[in-house]
Amino acid sequence: MTIQNNYCVIMAGGIGSRFWPLSKNRKPKQFLDILGTGKSFIRSTFERILPVVPVENILVVTSAQYKEQVLEHLPELKPGQVLTEPVRRNTAPCIAYAAYRIAAVNPNANMIVAPSDHLITGEAEFQSIVREGLAFVEGNNRLMTIGIKPSRPETGYGYIQVDTAPLPETAGTAICKVKTFTEKPDLEMAKVFVESGEFFWNSGIFIWSVGGILHALESHLPEMAARFAAGHSDYGTASEQPFIDAIYPSCENISIDYGVMEKSPDVYVRCGDFGWSDIGTWGSLYQHAEQNEERNVIGSENVLTYDTRGTIVRIPKGKVAVVEGLEDYLVVDEDNALLICRRESEQNIRNYVEDVKYRFGEEFV
Repeated sequence: MTIQNNYCVIMAGGIGSRFWPLSKNRKPKQFLDILGTGKSFIRSTFERILPVVPVENILVVTSAQYKEQVLEHLPELKPGQVLTEPVRRNTAPCIAYAAYRIAAVNPNANMIVAPSDHLITGEAEFQSIVREGLAFVEGNNRLMTIGIKPSRPETGYGYIQVDTAPLPETAGTAICKVKTFTEKPDLEMAKVFVESGEFFWNSGIFIWSVGGILHALESHLPEMAARFAAGHSDYGTASEQPFIDAIYPSCENISIDYGVMEKSPDVYVRCGDFGWSDIGTWGSLYQHAEQNEERNVIGSENVLTYDTRGTIVRIPKGKVAVVEGLEDYLVVDEDNALLICRRESEQNIRNYVEDVKYRFGEEFV
């Protein structure tokens, strides 16, 4: 396997509304340094993949409005490596676009597909698993996803059930055939999943050959596949963006999980434990951030707390905050918006954002 055949597609089109008001339409989560590492999520994702994929083979798929931000955070990329969606249509069209674009250049390519906004602390282990996956899918139609060994009965993640029966193609590897995909369970079911030892968190990181994913798209989403295949001569030329702008709005709004992975008979999973979190909510940030003696996460200077525990406080530079008498709360002040709510109510934040947009206008979200 030559490294020149390795490609990575970073998906960076989301708006991260569950991190409002820190994450907003004009600057969403992937461009923020939420964990205080000195790097944005998208920058960390890019650097993590560089040892495995040549920089010229990294593509970012994002909303047209974020192209300039992508290039600011990843100045190593040329503008042509940032593929822009005219409208949001979930992950299946995003991946189909990138796959057909890569196939037009290198039909022998292998692809890694990764979200732009996840945390991975064990980067060497992650890179080892990715290399193993690339070797497993090269030259065939196997589709592979990376599963994460669950550390708790989490209700915010999808789960993958594995088939532990040995197969000829997986002999000598830690790769298993996928038995089922399950969407986010309730707490009781999540406990059953974790106790069984057969279920792993679905990381949303995929590995396949470009031929393998095109075969799967043609088999399970034939209308979408035909739309993107029709642009073969447009990819990499001045007519690519007009072509994409014309066909994209008519693509089905569907995830790659629903559209392909749950239907394909050729899906495998490599399970790992490399310090992964999607940091999708304030709660997951709380678990990974440094807590003080009162279990507070203070993400800003100039904050005084009194009789306050288990609370996240973030305020802008140059401001002072005094917080008294709160337990397990979120206090987030950013630009023109202030959020104060119980940490346990964070699943309602998307609803709050919709209400703010309806009552006060787009400029606050």
